[in-house]
Amino acid sequence: MKIYTLSLVSALLVLLCGYLVPWTITPLIIGLTYAIAALGISVMLRAGQVSFGHAMYASVAAYSIAFITRLRPETDVIVLILCSVAIATLFSALIGMFVVRYRGIFFGMLNLALSMVLFALTTKFYDITGGTDGIRVSRPTVAGIVLERGAFEFTLMCIALAGSLLIAWAVQRYFRSGNGQALAAIKTNETRLEYLGISPRHVLWKGYILSGAVVGFSGAILALIQGLVTPEIGTWLRSAEYVYITILGGAAHVSGAFIGAAIFETVKLISSAYFPGFWQAILGLTLILVIFVVPNGVVGQIMRKHKLKRA
Repeated sequence: MKIYTLSLVSALLVLLCGYLVPWTITPLIIGLTYAIAALGISVMLRAGQVSFGHAMYASVAAYSIAFITRLRPETDVIVLILCSVAIATLFSALIGMFVVRYRGIFFGMLNLALSMVLFALTTKFYDITGGTDGIRVSRPTVAGIVLERGAFEFTLMCIALAGSLLIAWAVQRYFRSGNGQALAAIKTNETRLEYLGISPRHVLWKGYILSGAVVGFSGAILALIQGLVTPEIGTWLRSAEYVYITILGGAAHVSGAFIGAAIFETVKLISSAYFPGFWQAILGLTLILVIFVVPNGVVGQIMRKHKLKRA
């Protein structure tokens, strides 16, 4: 119950911050999209697999919103989000049937290669995607109501917060379910799963679909708050940032993604403000420090200490 209470209190504090200080809404929403995407990466880390190309699902969802609003500008924001997540989920299901055959570095590099192919397509097909200039996303209606920019951004923050809480709850439930335990078994002893008559590929495929859907939701929110969709949403650097956040926070609990995103954004903002030429190096040093001091991430270390106290 403590974690649920803390989650609700944190969400309310974010809402209060956005309401009292409107200029913080955009960075808060962008930070939330990073946390949600890292949550999707943590699903794969549960199976011991690291994907360096999952940002492509954020890109698929973002471009889906851009294309839909181009064809039907009157489409409601909820419909846009649902449609884009559905398309990203379908895309991950198709890609997943192929990539779940591989493990370790082959899994990670194959996802990276596919994301680079998608990035190249979105860059080169200028007439369709707008190339590096991207596609502008018109402000959609909310429940059929046309809102001003400030009201729309605050409403979008509410949607993003509600969605992130719901997704976090669903992913944690998945981790504790039979499928989630089977997914974790792929990391520890995949052969034992086969002896039990469970297909590791099928288990990983279902986890991969969930992971792609979660990252797709983050891409949908990002497209709506930016009002512009560009190929940079799906770059391998963005995927690397998602992995960075997941390792930083830890994959032991869903809260790790949100804590990792908060630390990532804080370090990034402070280092870029005071050390503009070295902020990437500072981020790298932070990750190295975390790997050596808390190899299981911040949340993993907290859970470990809690277990030791109870023992």
